[in-house]
Amino acid sequence: MSVDSICGVTLVGGGVFTHADLNLALGLAPMLVAADGGANALMAQAHMPQHVIGDMDSLDPALMSRLRDQIIHIPEQDSTDFDKSLHALNAPFVIALGFDGARLDHTLAAMSSLVRHGRARVVMLAAQDICFLAPPHLTLALPIGARVSLFPMAEVTGRSSGLEWPIEGLRFAPDAQIGTSNRAAADRITLEFDQPGMLVLLERAHLRPILTALQDGPDWLSP
Repeated sequence: MSVDSICGVTLVGGGVFTHADLNLALGLAPMLVAADGGANALMAQAHMPQHVIGDMDSLDPALMSRLRDQIIHIPEQDSTDFDKSLHALNAPFVIALGFDGARLDHTLAAMSSLVRHGRARVVMLAAQDICFLAPPHLTLALPIGARVSLFPMAEVTGRSSGLEWPIEGLRFAPDAQIGTSNRAAADRITLEFDQPGMLVLLERAHLRPILTALQDGPDWLSP
């Protein structure tokens, strides 16, 4: 079963997020969906999700009864609720919040899910940054000096223009070359990658232009 939306989706997990985070995401992606226990956090902020996706091992039983018609139950235990939700959603883009926070294992699992899902149009909104899977080609308008961190989750090669430290000729891998704390040296940068697997981390202030750039450019998989 899938959830189809013609607009962006705000997907909320059970991790840390603020009321301001939620309002920011909903202003850009008005369909509200919870990943399992994310519904508990939403209802605590007086927000009713339109759908709840997951194995339902974290959803409050009383809330499960109340939201019965909105639940998409995927009982298998071989993937996270973030994975389940991303595979069930069919939308132009997804803003994901509540998938990082105090538990580092949850944050790493969410970053792995971005790569496994294979679509670049899923942006994780974290406490200070946004994180997304780099598409095959990306053009960004950024202030000169803006931080552009690249973290490979697989072996990746690519090219760039407008970065202070160009990436052409480098072979990135999680146990070898990484690309954190690069910077924009021009007000327009381009990134090209030969394989999926590179995560891009930017400051939250760039969320709106990133969503526009991701929707305007190519992706590894069809929407």
